[in-house]
Amino acid sequence: MTAVADLKRKHRATWAAGDYAAVARVIDEVPPRDLLARLAITPGQEVLDVATGTGNIAIRAAAAGAQVVGLDLTPELFETARGRAEEHGLVVDWVEGDAEHLPFEDERFDHVLSAFGAQFAPRHAIVAQELARVCRPGGRIGLVNWTPEGQVGELFKIMGRYLPAPPDFASPPPLWGDEEHVRGLFGGTGVELEFARGRNPWRFDSHEHYVAFMETNYGPTVKARERLTAEGRWEECRGEILALAERRNEATDGSTLMLAEYLVAVGHKRETA
Repeated sequence: MTAVADLKRKHRATWAAGDYAAVARVIDEVPPRDLLARLAITPGQEVLDVATGTGNIAIRAAAAGAQVVGLDLTPELFETARGRAEEHGLVVDWVEGDAEHLPFEDERFDHVLSAFGAQFAPRHAIVAQELARVCRPGGRIGLVNWTPEGQVGELFKIMGRYLPAPPDFASPPPLWGDEEHVRGLFGGTGVELEFARGRNPWRFDSHEHYVAFMETNYGPTVKARERLTAEGRWEECRGEILALAERRNEATDGSTLMLAEYLVAVGHKRETA
């Protein structure tokens, strides 16, 4: 489908914009630790990190002794990922690829993981089928995704009010943070799911610092700023993002602290008879 291919080209450009490595550092402690504590990664196991970005999950899995593949639609991010792995003396196989069409044989991996990555692929049901397909019977699928009602989910709602609606075939990324939606996606795959919620701290010197950081580094916000600035509407949208930070701030010392909610989904793929 040409429309799907065009959208994915835009997605790749979006995540290559700004400095995603800077954003990844903000979410590199609590969510990966939360997810991996729920799994039993052991030396020699094969692990796939889908939409790996700069390797937050892949590098930790490799440190546990696993044989790890980190896949992403945006290979521009691999330069940082490779540097991080080398810094820790770790080996990860970085592969350019699409979460909707994983370039691996059926039932290859003991663990199939993704943190704040696969949720941005447009066709959620296809992604779920692919994650289940490449997971071995008895293996685990582990996902961390922003919830619709959380801080990041609200950021996307704000920007979405100013931007053109996505194509009909594309589902909103924060739906991966909704338990009912995720259960539906994995229906019929033989994957039994358990859920938990957590919160990632976003700390900044001020509300203005947060907005400036996002509009400079976070690809979706960078692209929204570019488009809306050309239309003369960015300042209005920016004001709403600033108000989000003011409303959600939990710091009492003049700084900004927002606790962004995420959903952890861990699936066990049933053994075949």
